[in-house]
Amino acid sequence: MTTSPPETKTGLRLGLATLAATGCLVAVLAAGLPVRAAESDPVLAKVNGSEIHASDVALAEEELGPSLQQMDPSTRKDNVLSFLIDMKIVSKAAEDKKIENNDDFKKRLAFTRNRLLMDSLLASEGKAATTDDAMKKVYEEAAKQITGEQEVRARHILVETEDEAKAIKSELDKGADFAELAKKKSKDPGASDGGDLGFFTKEQMVPEFSAVAFTLEPGKISDPVKSQFGWHIIKVEEKRNRKAPDFEQVKAQIETYVTRKAQADYVAKLREAAKVERMDKPAADAAKDAPKATTPPADTAKDAPKPADNKMAPAKK
Repeated sequence: MTTSPPETKTGLRLGLATLAATGCLVAVLAAGLPVRAAESDPVLAKVNGSEIHASDVALAEEELGPSLQQMDPSTRKDNVLSFLIDMKIVSKAAEDKKIENNDDFKKRLAFTRNRLLMDSLLASEGKAATTDDAMKKVYEEAAKQITGEQEVRARHILVETEDEAKAIKSELDKGADFAELAKKKSKDPGASDGGDLGFFTKEQMVPEFSAVAFTLEPGKISDPVKSQFGWHIIKVEEKRNRKAPDFEQVKAQIETYVTRKAQADYVAKLREAAKVERMDKPAADAAKDAPKATTPPADTAKDAPKPADNKMAPAKK
């Protein structure tokens, strides 16, 4: 079966095949049986005498990543193996044609080698940095900044004109249900929730909105408030002091942050020790415009996500 090469990806690698092989080794040793390479990493195919092992398929699955997601799991391994067979056949043909002597090929090979070396080293540095002590220290520092900050839970009704807002306020003063009016008359996308914004801090809303929301007492309804989004009627439901989430809730984000920071710091340290000469601009400009040390996008070390926005976007900054 012939397959077209799926699109590959680059990034830090987890070594799944190595982990799988290690698990097999532990099981064999526990059973007191001799370890045989053929059992832990069997040969699945041969192409002109060249072997393709189960570990090769596992590595290919890891490399090909997203391009395999829509593939039927029951045929995935067979398709990947077919791809590897084709790859060996075609690569041998490329060797016969001396493709490796092409200048473009050499440049691409050098780039790929450098990228893989960089990814592997940065993965190692990131992993070494993500100790429990390091992550808990980051958590504790962040928690100090969060704890005690006031949050408000409010509803709002958003309309185009001041006259509309005044008419709605008049209905509310006569006893109309705020949530029901929000569902019927608010132009906010979250109107179906009765205008509920959930809890938010001052900085999460535009100043005009926050100035009123954080002044109102729970249960009170504001007069019309104008912002860049239109006219708001605000009802404060509850106020509280913000609490930091539990460590386990944000552990994954903290791990990502610590990993990325360790990698960026490591690159910055290497950059300081390196002699870098920019030939595309004068030395003074090159020094002034020198980019800060960064780490490349990577599967296991993406930028830590920002806190999630509240449900009702129109009132946000």
